[in-house]
Amino acid sequence: MRGLGARIDGDDGSGGPRRRTFKAASITAVAVLAAVGVSLTACSTGGTGSRDEGAARADEVASAAPAPSSPSASSSQMPTKRVDPIALIKGDPKIGSRLKDDLKPCVADAYPVDTSYGNMTGGTSPDVVVNVMTCGDAVGIGTYVYRENGDGYKNVFMVEDAAVYATIDRGDLVVTKQVYAKGDPVAYPSGEDVITYRWAGNKFSQHDWVHNDYSRAVGDGGIDGPATVAPSGS
Repeated sequence: MRGLGARIDGDDGSGGPRRRTFKAASITAVAVLAAVGVSLTACSTGGTGSRDEGAARADEVASAAPAPSSPSASSSQMPTKRVDPIALIKGDPKIGSRLKDDLKPCVADAYPVDTSYGNMTGGTSPDVVVNVMTCGDAVGIGTYVYRENGDGYKNVFMVEDAAVYATIDRGDLVVTKQVYAKGDPVAYPSGEDVITYRWAGNKFSQHDWVHNDYSRAVGDGGIDGPATVAPSGS
């Protein structure tokens, strides 16, 4: 069950997400050439007395068109330094051996891991969020945040719980936890907690909390009722 809360993609969550759609805009420059003819009545005989003006020169029109603006320095993005999320998890001393041993490819060499990059801690390199899920139903079982530290990365946040997933939302860390009541199937939790964290000093601190209760009247919510009878054609 991928895409908890903001994803469940999110995040790009909140926190979704999941495919990105890029829209391209095209700019068309149109130059209008005008020919202006001014007729003057001749004062003397033997001449038309008219003065014809040709079309404006092409280079003059081009110089009047606005020059395309160059991208500003503020629009530049932080370079993304790719990491091996499996190596981060396997080499993390804060993570127990049980999760490491259970972290295996679902098919071939495809691991049940999502990786996100973004600037949350103010470092010179993007921070890394790693979500570990189950293979069968893609339910999150652990989320981890890594910050660059010298030549490696340091675990600065982690939550290991059933149905947990984290995303990056405009510099904030958004963690979504599915809430299950007794008897809830895995695919249909009763609600969710959405917790927003912000980096303060040298750690993440809780900034906001939202709880959502899901409707039981849509989808396979489990509400029993009389079958709907279609009207007869008579």
